[in-house]
Amino acid sequence: MPQFVHRIVILLVCFTFVINLVGLPKAEAGIISQKQEISIGRDVAKQLEKKYGLVEDPALQERVDRIGQSLVAVSDRKDIQYSFKVLNSKEINALAAPGGYIYVFKGLIDLMPSDDELAGVIGHEVGHVVEKHTVKQIEKSMGMGILFGVLFGDKGVALQNLAFNAIMAGYSRDDEREADKLGFVYAYNAGYNPYSMMMGLKKLSELNQNYQTTLFSGHPEGRARVAAVQKYMDEAQIKPHVVILDDDKGAQIVEGEWKLPPLTATFSDYKPHCRAYFAAGRLSKLRQLPDYSADKFITDSDGINCTIYYDDQNVITLTPEDAAANATNVMDLAGTYIAKIKEWKVE
Repeated sequence: MPQFVHRIVILLVCFTFVINLVGLPKAEAGIISQKQEISIGRDVAKQLEKKYGLVEDPALQERVDRIGQSLVAVSDRKDIQYSFKVLNSKEINALAAPGGYIYVFKGLIDLMPSDDELAGVIGHEVGHVVEKHTVKQIEKSMGMGILFGVLFGDKGVALQNLAFNAIMAGYSRDDEREADKLGFVYAYNAGYNPYSMMMGLKKLSELNQNYQTTLFSGHPEGRARVAAVQKYMDEAQIKPHVVILDDDKGAQIVEGEWKLPPLTATFSDYKPHCRAYFAAGRLSKLRQLPDYSADKFITDSDGINCTIYYDDQNVITLTPEDAAANATNVMDLAGTYIAKIKEWKVE
């Protein structure tokens, strides 16, 4: 049989195999080895770094890697070496290439400057790697292009292109929700604010709807993802809760009949609900301390705003605008906050 005809016969057999493979449940479609996964990811990482470049800020790169490695330490997949880097782009995005190559765009860090917020987003990307979402997308996409590559020597390039295209195209809704859950779990177990994932999703949901990001889809799915994360938090018994006031004009920290005065002002670019998320999460973590004492709350004023601390931990900063909305001054509002916190009993 001529060599060319022989290859065509092999091609047809392989094509039949792939058609059958695509129809299998995703758990069975594990034809890309870990070694191949890492190789594909390494090639995609080179493409991303060539396309965007890295931010020339060693301290920022170290910080993002530190956050990422702390999440890996509590993840369900530690059999690979993870890499966390910041791409030099104003785009609000983050990407996870196969094999543990995770990138955060500088634009996302500008939007979410705190470690807690970044932990939720980076934990989400770690979740994609843990569940091998991109690898499974590649396996489902392996058709004639890959088969020709296998037969004629371009398999690596074909896999690399499939991986890059899969990453840039985004994930399915199921994959995104699974990554959201893992992002919440990993950030929480690593010691970050339990509201970290919620803060990130809410900020992304508030982006101009003309702005496209693979991190977040349109409003209907966005609201569903926020609701799903709230469900995960309820299952983990994260308390106290945050209630968004009518027309999103403020937020209030509550637990049963107990509640703190509402927050209505934006402070340091954080809207009322994000400020409430931060404070509620910090209170939740404080109550888990073995030596917790409500007598350790103190206040400190800069002459305009008043910050409540627990020992040296910032719990919340109150503003004159918050005080005016509660018909009082900022120092008295801080006193009311501390008095109410002392009354708080986790149900």
